[in-house]
Amino acid sequence: MIYLVYPLVIIVFLLGSHLYGKGKWNDDAFSLGQMKALQGFIAFIIMFHHCGQRTCASWMDKRYYVAGLEFFVPIGYVLVAFFTFCSGYGLYKSLKNKKDYLSGKFIVHRILPIIITGYVVSMIFLLARYLLGHNISSRQLIYYVSGVQLCNPNGWYVIVIPFFYLCFFLAFKFIKNEKTALLAVLLFTVAYQLFGASLDHNDWWVRGEWWYNSIHLFAVGIFFAMNEERIVAHLKKYYTIYFIAGLILIPVLFGLSEFTKAVFSYYGEYSNASHRMLRRLVCLLAEILFSSDVVFWFFLLGMKMKLGNPFLKLMGTVTLEFYLIHGLYVEMFAHHFDEKYRSLYYIRNNAVFVTVVFALGLASALIMKYCGNLVRKLISGKKAEKSMDRA
Repeated sequence: MIYLVYPLVIIVFLLGSHLYGKGKWNDDAFSLGQMKALQGFIAFIIMFHHCGQRTCASWMDKRYYVAGLEFFVPIGYVLVAFFTFCSGYGLYKSLKNKKDYLSGKFIVHRILPIIITGYVVSMIFLLARYLLGHNISSRQLIYYVSGVQLCNPNGWYVIVIPFFYLCFFLAFKFIKNEKTALLAVLLFTVAYQLFGASLDHNDWWVRGEWWYNSIHLFAVGIFFAMNEERIVAHLKKYYTIYFIAGLILIPVLFGLSEFTKAVFSYYGEYSNASHRMLRRLVCLLAEILFSSDVVFWFFLLGMKMKLGNPFLKLMGTVTLEFYLIHGLYVEMFAHHFDEKYRSLYYIRNNAVFVTVVFALGLASALIMKYCGNLVRKLISGKKAEKSMDRA
């Protein structure tokens, strides 16, 4: 039954979409609605990635191996790359379209909600660990509450992305030349990736390559937004060439990235390998090429296909909440919570496992969204917004 996931994913993506014929284009390809629908779809796919990591990843205990979701296991960083591109793109578009966007309220409205949502989910994870009887020492409790160690194993994104939002804020607020501001963001991105590649895997922040191997498209999203009209005009002129080339390169670059990681490895510290940072940078470059091509091709597809169905619209309104909270149910119903602690109940059947995770994850995300809007309404005294900014 689990293999029905694959046609289901295609149906979810295509249902309600509209294709444009020769000489016609989707003028909403980079609109807020399309960005939200795409991000909602990506959040849905990330759920399968996290479920796959607990059922059929190559590194897991073979006693708990259940086939079916292998396709999703190695592509997590590619999926997150969509988010980082949309974040960079949305920030710059908002800068151009909203008065005083970089006022002091930027941090309160754009950065703080991400941090608060991530922290609330982390505390929900902490409560779940206590209820499940996990032995948490006083020192470990301090680590979890302070956030220096992640109580939510998949909560790294809400730690990383606020720093890049802050970088954007500082660069575009205090550097008058926009090209120089973009260069500052790019240099910050490269410095962060070099720093990440210099570290061995650990239990703290920047604990592995997934913390830095998808963030490059944040700066690319800003660059695209700055030059959108010119870039889109060029893509339309040579659309068929770019579309075919991008599609052909997807399996080629995926094979290259997998081969590169197998030969050089991000995990050189476990084999006493020399030049560990250089090895990680080679792996990073291969993954940058692959993820960039996938994102590029899907946005090319979006220029000819308008997404739109009630499910994607719904998912687009709770993308962050679903991304963060569904992992709680992955852990609660996997063989072990966080791969080493007792879970609530082990669901070995993959199809049932995915269904339970999705149903509880979506319900929880909707509740979180409602509560968040209610809090904002109480604080501001105004009607809570029905949708969030694309950034």
